[in-house]
Amino acid sequence: MKILIEGYNYDADKRMLAIVHELTTLENIDRQICVNYVGYFFNPHKDVQDCVFILPKVLVNENDKVFGHIKPEDLIDVESCKEMTEEERHFIYEFAVWIYRAIAVFSKDKAHKDIVLRKQFPQVGFRKRHLTNTYLDIIHTMVEFNRMNKSYFTFILKNLHSGFNRIHWPKTIARTTAIVQDEEPFYLRPMNRKRMINFDEELLIIFFSILKYIHEHYGFPVEINNGFDLITGKRFEQYLKGFGKTRLKQIKYKYFSDKALQIWELCYAFFERAHQIAVPSDQREYLIVKNFNIVFEAIIDELIGDKLDKGMENELKNQPDGKLVDHIFKYRSLTTNEEDERKNIFYIGDSKYYKIGAQVGKESVYKQYTYVRNVIQWNLNLFFNETDEKRRLQQTNPKLRDEETEGYNITPNFFISADIDFDADDPNKRLSYKDDIHPVRDKRKEFITYHFENRLFDRDTLLISHYNVNFLYVVSLYARDNQQQKAAWKKKVKDMFRSEIQAMLGRQYQFYAMTALPGTNAHEYLKEHFKEVIGKTYKPYTDQRYFSLALDKGKGFADANEKLLGDLRKYFRVEKCDLGQNPEEVLPVVTTGLPQPADKSGVLMVMMEGYENKCKRFLSTGEIAVGLKLTKTSMEISEHLSSIGYILFHTRKDEGQHLFLVKEPCKILNGSEIDESIYKNIRTTGLYVRVSFDAETECDTKYIHPALKPIAAKEERYDAQFAWLDGLSKN
Repeated sequence: MKILIEGYNYDADKRMLAIVHELTTLENIDRQICVNYVGYFFNPHKDVQDCVFILPKVLVNENDKVFGHIKPEDLIDVESCKEMTEEERHFIYEFAVWIYRAIAVFSKDKAHKDIVLRKQFPQVGFRKRHLTNTYLDIIHTMVEFNRMNKSYFTFILKNLHSGFNRIHWPKTIARTTAIVQDEEPFYLRPMNRKRMINFDEELLIIFFSILKYIHEHYGFPVEINNGFDLITGKRFEQYLKGFGKTRLKQIKYKYFSDKALQIWELCYAFFERAHQIAVPSDQREYLIVKNFNIVFEAIIDELIGDKLDKGMENELKNQPDGKLVDHIFKYRSLTTNEEDERKNIFYIGDSKYYKIGAQVGKESVYKQYTYVRNVIQWNLNLFFNETDEKRRLQQTNPKLRDEETEGYNITPNFFISADIDFDADDPNKRLSYKDDIHPVRDKRKEFITYHFENRLFDRDTLLISHYNVNFLYVVSLYARDNQQQKAAWKKKVKDMFRSEIQAMLGRQYQFYAMTALPGTNAHEYLKEHFKEVIGKTYKPYTDQRYFSLALDKGKGFADANEKLLGDLRKYFRVEKCDLGQNPEEVLPVVTTGLPQPADKSGVLMVMMEGYENKCKRFLSTGEIAVGLKLTKTSMEISEHLSSIGYILFHTRKDEGQHLFLVKEPCKILNGSEIDESIYKNIRTTGLYVRVSFDAETECDTKYIHPALKPIAAKEERYDAQFAWLDGLSKN
């Protein structure tokens, strides 16, 4: 067995020229040969006559050493490599199988058929045979033998089971006790025809147990039709650890037919892994792929990406400016913990197929920023010059920009690169297929660009995180081609991406939740103090009373942040709130005792002097017309008309507060459109808000602040006002 490393420059000596003769003999000016393929081929050259594996360059570190200590040229003859440990030799055999399986699965994708080169493996036989100890050969030969000899197995199994379940009456009568009932004997424990140990049966059990392991562990398609109790689980692990070879040696001389001997050789070779096995060499064989970076990209995209509809595919993955995005999928926003698929945002990733330890280049970083800018602009374009198609896409693609704060939602962006742990402190993790993915904690691998400092919620503030994926794990998962396993890992990885990016942002920014205090018009405040809060505030929550505030933790921003917090706390309740945390956990809402949707938590406040007398005129009908004046306060009511879920009647002299639940959407009408039966709180305005409310049930107002006069202004006001329910809280 020969091992080559993709992309490595080997000296063009006689041995090397013979090995790569089937692929290339072209040399560079330093008389070196580089093979830019990955895969498997059998070289029938008289000086080679062996199987050659070209393994991915991720096996090599930045110092061009395999496993961190072996030069690739010393690994060519793997059996004679003295520097290789038994653990590493075992790894090479198994790894070669996974690479073959991954390329085989990839070859099903017709979109990349030009980079896959394949010639079918030969069949088992004894003509012109050569000796090989390749684990892949053993596995593939066993699978092929099973496929080609179905009739043989059916014949053997039929003979083995013939008469097995017939009752042996002489033994039954002689060895068991009968129960006599109505003068007739009944035997409760009849005996079958016992047989001596059948070594053909035991050999077949071992053979089919191996096939079952190959199917479940490596994903090879294997058809097993038998009635045996196969060896699985812990018992089969013992066979792998040496008992398999021992047991096969014990029963070896029980077989005389050619087929039985072939099965024995195949089983023994599987357990031996380096045992010689006869296969034909009268034809060349290969399964190799050019540009393995495309295969790695396809593996990652299959395991984490989403299928987009054709229109979005052309705009987002194959971007109009010629940029090709490796991976893009929709998942929960970073800024809120709400699980609503209609509010999911895009995560954008790029695969990096490098040697272990290689750094991401500047070109890749800037390209990744461009990908994200294009996606953000695509989102904004959905809301300009609306068409039927854009309106359809708006239903599942929320606008990234919040109109009130003019802040932008955070668009997650990441690199994902291949890694193999050669030097793990825990021996169970070294060269392990179990460990899957982890973030790169190195600060050099967290990238950020911005136009303005300390403005996270800005369209030009872009961040890139970096993850290392265990190359062994993803190759084996992809090679098994098990849809259920892939779907489970995809969900796990998306959750991890989200939580790790949130953690990365949490290390750089302090996040707060804030909501307006009684007397504060949040919209007017943000408009008036636009320069102080732009890019720092955003409104991600369904409950529009809450804002998210992000401030950079850098020492250079400490004084400015402290001043801003001091100014904000004069008008808002502000508490620390982690990214994605529910703001109600730190800023609880007012409890009314009655249900009300979060988007209907607005309160129409109506000054009502002499309430006890006047209420009789509108409580009987459950309707009132509230006059609107041409003021900013009235404009705020009209802006939040659809959010009004309560009407509150209060008095200047604090003679009581009366809160009712609004039943129907409020409407703004001309005075002439108001029916005479509906009470008008004032009769000197041209416009009114018609309110229909539940007059029979008054809400509990014990949580509402009694000093409502400051909500309007320093001077006394009698016109109606708008407020959010939690802004009236005593808390």
